[in-house]
Amino acid sequence: MNFQEFNNGLKKGTALYFVVLLGFVSLFADMTYEGARSISGQYMSLLGANAFIVAAVAGLGELTGYAVRFFSGYLSDRTGKYWPITIVGYVLNLAAVPLLALTSYWPAAAGLMILERFGKAIRSPARDAMLSYATKEMGRGWGFGLHMAMDQIGAIFGPLFVTIALIYNATYSYCFAMLAIPAFFALNTLGVARMLYPKPHELEKVHESIQPEGLSKSYWLYVGAVSLVAAGYADFTFIAFHFEKNNIVPPHWIPIFYAIAMGSSGLAALLFGSQYDKKGISVLYITTLISSIFAPLVFFGGFYLSLIGMIIWGIGMGTQASIMRAVVANLVRVNKRGTAYGILNASFGIFWFVGSLIMGLLYDHFMPVLVAFSVLSQLAAIPLFYSAKHR
Repeated sequence: MNFQEFNNGLKKGTALYFVVLLGFVSLFADMTYEGARSISGQYMSLLGANAFIVAAVAGLGELTGYAVRFFSGYLSDRTGKYWPITIVGYVLNLAAVPLLALTSYWPAAAGLMILERFGKAIRSPARDAMLSYATKEMGRGWGFGLHMAMDQIGAIFGPLFVTIALIYNATYSYCFAMLAIPAFFALNTLGVARMLYPKPHELEKVHESIQPEGLSKSYWLYVGAVSLVAAGYADFTFIAFHFEKNNIVPPHWIPIFYAIAMGSSGLAALLFGSQYDKKGISVLYITTLISSIFAPLVFFGGFYLSLIGMIIWGIGMGTQASIMRAVVANLVRVNKRGTAYGILNASFGIFWFVGSLIMGLLYDHFMPVLVAFSVLSQLAAIPLFYSAKHR
């Protein structure tokens, strides 16, 4: 069988194959940067950073990682260069992680962590737009849920990869260097996807649409709701710092906690993603209510309550990353999706950054206020989800 015959065979199941192929890209990519993320809080602490610096770097990384998406999303719609933008983003995203092995001062490490988020920001709207074309026929929630589940498999194995290395007395620098291996596989799989599907927009059959020409009121209400959830969501780097500082979780268990959270995230993406295809935005009432209780468990609990809190934290992350993207695809027309994803993610990042700064400032002296802020911010999103649905 020659390459052309192989290519033609693949295209018989184009949409599903495309989602799975990009799922493998995300699997290897998540092994890389989620493996790094599982130890970055401890690493920053080791290099001399305090709680506020760790929270600020995590928040600034997310702000950069989401705010830049506004411009990259608009650029992808404007130029139609979805693949070049995606590839550049992945290269920056993945190259930053092994370079952490060369750092010995927290400002340098912080810069690379922000660069990793910057690369992710460049490629995410363009990639999500391409995925939205492929998930039309199979169901948005299921399609994005499948992609998210594969993504989270990598997010499980990355931290476990790091944990095994730490158990055998590897240094943090050595762990970062090892993560170049899955980065190599991610970029090669991305190259294969680009070669097999050069025009992913052709995967969606365009019919007369009831979606408005611009961005609807429902879309903007939805953006507001997601932003409130983001404000109350503590970054794992900050949570890991809390575990390390207070000796709640042994160092080699912290990546395992993260891996467990990623496992619950992947399962939640599949379960609630398929439910979204049946019931719509109302699924987010339940998932937001569940995820809002992670903060008291993580910040007030011991080892076992913190573990339960991380499982719940993962459920929230999984539904945000899958349903959030599926809703946008159903609210916005094809030619505006890159822009819509960019706006949504920019707002998400800005609110996550502000929320991270608030929680970082509250951490040392006002822990009950920190927890109340996290819970109430997420619960405040539910009325906006309700309004978005009924418009």
